[in-house]
Amino acid sequence: MRAGRLRTGLKGWGGVGAMAFACVLAVLAALLLPALPWHGGGGSAGGGGGAADDGHGTARGSQARAAQECTDPEKQTLAPSGDDGPTIDEIRAREGEKRKLVVGVDQNSFRWGYRDPNSGGDAELEGFDIDLAHRIAKDVLGDEDAVQFKAIPTDQRVPAIQDGRVDMVVRTMTINCDRLEDVAFSAPYFRTGQQVLAPKSSKITGYDGTLAGKEICTAAGSTALSTLEQDQKDGRLAEGVDLRTTVPNQLDCLVRLQLGEVDAVVTDGALAASQAAQDPTVELKGDAFTTEYYGVAMKKDADDLVRRVNRVLEQWRADRADGWQNSYEEWLSETMDDPAKSLPPTPQYLRGS
Repeated sequence: MRAGRLRTGLKGWGGVGAMAFACVLAVLAALLLPALPWHGGGGSAGGGGGAADDGHGTARGSQARAAQECTDPEKQTLAPSGDDGPTIDEIRAREGEKRKLVVGVDQNSFRWGYRDPNSGGDAELEGFDIDLAHRIAKDVLGDEDAVQFKAIPTDQRVPAIQDGRVDMVVRTMTINCDRLEDVAFSAPYFRTGQQVLAPKSSKITGYDGTLAGKEICTAAGSTALSTLEQDQKDGRLAEGVDLRTTVPNQLDCLVRLQLGEVDAVVTDGALAASQAAQDPTVELKGDAFTTEYYGVAMKKDADDLVRRVNRVLEQWRADRADGWQNSYEEWLSETMDDPAKSLPPTPQYLRGS
């Protein structure tokens, strides 16, 4: 675990205090998102030029076909490798202060990617996703601090990768078939599922008939929204549910809930648990009604970087001293009950990759 990192003490946020702080964080996230120019030609963050053929052309073709015929999105990734390639070479070629891995993250998801207001001064980003980003930077550039974090809203995760604003996104991002059309994913590093978050006083009991006629908040571009929209279309969602309230950042839904503007929030259970820890007036309602996996997202042609990240994930998972389990205990054990439920299964990779 990184030296000097502070243990947080934010349990028990609630009421007006949590609402005010959440609002500030949401505004900061929007202001800090850089409006950088598009580096044409498919280059990664900080530079131009597309990735040349790196000897994995067959695997790349298989990856594209798999995305089109997607049934198990968490398995549509390339086998791990420590070999360098054009994307990694481009990152390493950056000079001076720009020689960093550029990672899109959240800065207001409690215990995932956030700034601790109790640490004083310019609080560093910390959390489970931040640990992973440091680990990847150490492998690629030899320095865990050689990373530039860019705060990006939920609905900007894919565009930020495509436009070259970031090299990758490590931001509680669910691997799904639709996103595989636009970006490449690593193997899964966390298992979760969609859940309902509502006030403790609410009569809502979960993803069931008690949602009838209720207004639900989701983040634009989120798996929660697409799942609810599909369930509504297919008649699996309770009658009269209002899905019109969408926000750029998922935390904004908690603010809407605190203000009484919506009746419930639907989001990943891992994030919902962190929000319930921030505000003791809300709670998870019912069990998760989907099974989903978080992955690291990168450009579709960044095969060498995808392979390298998959190797890092294997090492992180196997590291008993400073790996996945350690980060879970550091950040998530107080808000989630059992790490075995969150550890993804042994990764499976594309054949011939």
